[in-house]
Amino acid sequence: MTVPTPAALDGVDVAALHGLLAGHREDLVADLVAYAEQETPSDDVALLAAGLAHLESWLGERIGAPRSRALHRSDEYGDVLELEYDGTGDQLLTFLAHYDTVWSAGTLAEWPVRIDGDRIGGPGVFDMKAGLVQAVWAVRALREAGLPHPPLRLLLNGDEEIGSPFSRPLIEKAAVDAAAVLVFEASADGALKTSRKGVGLFDVHVRGVEAHAGLDPTAGASAIDEIARIVRTLHAATDLAEGTTVNVGVLHGGTRRNVMAAAATAGVDVRVARLSAQDRIDELLGSLRPHDPRAEVTVQGGWNRPVMERSPGVAAMYALAHRAGEQLGVDLRETSVGGASDGNFVAAMGRPVLDGLGAVGDGAHARHEHVSIAGMVERAAVAAGVISAFAHR
Repeated sequence: MTVPTPAALDGVDVAALHGLLAGHREDLVADLVAYAEQETPSDDVALLAAGLAHLESWLGERIGAPRSRALHRSDEYGDVLELEYDGTGDQLLTFLAHYDTVWSAGTLAEWPVRIDGDRIGGPGVFDMKAGLVQAVWAVRALREAGLPHPPLRLLLNGDEEIGSPFSRPLIEKAAVDAAAVLVFEASADGALKTSRKGVGLFDVHVRGVEAHAGLDPTAGASAIDEIARIVRTLHAATDLAEGTTVNVGVLHGGTRRNVMAAAATAGVDVRVARLSAQDRIDELLGSLRPHDPRAEVTVQGGWNRPVMERSPGVAAMYALAHRAGEQLGVDLRETSVGGASDGNFVAAMGRPVLDGLGAVGDGAHARHEHVSIAGMVERAAVAAGVISAFAHR
């Protein structure tokens, strides 16, 4: 299986698809508003279940019943819904879209979804609820235009914002036989994401020796002193030119001002752009030793997301999307970002991935989160072109 060349789009009128979608502008808006008004925080299983039920009903209305359905249940995380739809040819496409958000239950009461001209604002609209609406309408547009699409597999997961601990093996299984994977995460200032950093999440624990800080300081070994030295060592490993950042974002330690601390912990976030950098950080973490031999240092955690490198398959997917954009008079850019997505898992498997195909807007994880309605129509048309190319080989 190979990615079609941009020439595969010569028989697809992306501009006409854009016009068709523009005629459904209000439907796209209504669908996003209804979806965004379903609160789906990663840590609320009941709300996630209700949100997923809403999505499955809506999908049936917009693109009909799937050929097959599998619901993978979890007691701890959001369930994963996997739907397959018939299509033309044997080039299966897998769509990835997470339905969980970082916004806690009750956020809508103080920050409701609002429409202001071309802008829709509200929790989760940019990351990444608009992306799924665009994906579904891309398929709907192809069908209304009488154009074929390949067999499709849609995987909806509810734990992406917390690292996809439950859904990762399901994502990888859903991608292994796919010709390509489309990830409908939000764009980066309009650009598609052709490389993403790998993410490591680690906890460095220090066990010291308690003692009275004033009466008998030499009897103790301060875990806080040790963790402070380790923080400086870790931060010194940041190499911006290499694309590596190491950040201790959380520190815990000690019990009282006058007690030499018996324990301390540092929560560490690591981002790397290359596998070689990942190896360097692994070596550094493995080499951490206490300054005072009476103390002990242990490291827990690991690499939450592998590096997503710009492989030939990723480049080919970008070229296809860029050609679809050209038919609309849009020069689609590509970029590398520090954030990770479920696309990292798939890229590490060697599958062609197109990430950042979702919303045009801004404010992921922030109170100014919003999307452009015109951008939704435009990117749905681009997605429709890319999808159709796999059935026009």
